[in-house]
Amino acid sequence: MSATLKIAAGSLLVGFMVLGLKGLAWWMTGSVALLSDALESTVNLATAFAALVAIHVAARPADANHPFGHHKAEFFSAVLEGVMIIVAALFILRAAYGGFLNPQALDAPIEGLFVNGVATALNGVWAWVLVRQGRRLKSPALVADGRHLWTDVFTSGGVAIGVLLALATGWWVLDPMMAALVAVNILWSGSRVVKESLSGLMDEAVPEETLSRIRDAISTEAGGAVEAHDLRTRHAGSATFVEFHLVVHGDMTVFDAHEICDRVEAAIRKAVPDTRVTIHVEPEHKSKHTGIIVLD
Repeated sequence: MSATLKIAAGSLLVGFMVLGLKGLAWWMTGSVALLSDALESTVNLATAFAALVAIHVAARPADANHPFGHHKAEFFSAVLEGVMIIVAALFILRAAYGGFLNPQALDAPIEGLFVNGVATALNGVWAWVLVRQGRRLKSPALVADGRHLWTDVFTSGGVAIGVLLALATGWWVLDPMMAALVAVNILWSGSRVVKESLSGLMDEAVPEETLSRIRDAISTEAGGAVEAHDLRTRHAGSATFVEFHLVVHGDMTVFDAHEICDRVEAAIRKAVPDTRVTIHVEPEHKSKHTGIIVLD
């Protein structure tokens, strides 16, 4: 089992533990805000399962039907997670509306907040692990899952503030009011996750910093060639795809041109790990006199 898959499986275990604790906190207090917090945790479980399945599919090698691999499966999972975050926010707004109509005093609020705080701390630690390891492993599904958990942490913090204010003032309407405010923040977070995931599905180019490293690798290692142009990049899950045209002198042998390509490919893979490189070699009369300057 890969490291990415192990972390995704860990999210399911953490999700069950957090859901149990938050459900207990709601049962102890009867708080609408804590109920909303628990509802979001059910979404966490669903999205953790979706991430696990997507990572498993993305790890499959390329085949006849998917010659470029299955990497984009992670983006589908990330989009689903964003949508589920939005659904959770809508559930919270619905519960908050009911609380506005019929505000009630809470039972055992301090004890309930303590239990919910333990769940929040567990979520915060695991969210940090997911985002950090997801970036290291280049896993959009893990990063999206981690960001989702961060929204859960912020939700729990807002809920705790609302419950404490309601307890201090006796204005029990503050309980559903805080739940509604947090739901709006979750809606924004979910829309951002969807937007970032769709960029991967739409074959958006790699970030400028990564693109600069690719250009530098081509420029310094393509000695003997004339120029490189029409550079195109995209990312899919942990994989980065790089394509460009390499112009060589018309009298260069196939062997020598191939040696340059091998050298450039190795340099790109060193600069950007897990890269698939495609180079189209062209004769000198195809020069565009634009693109990447090759250093002798």
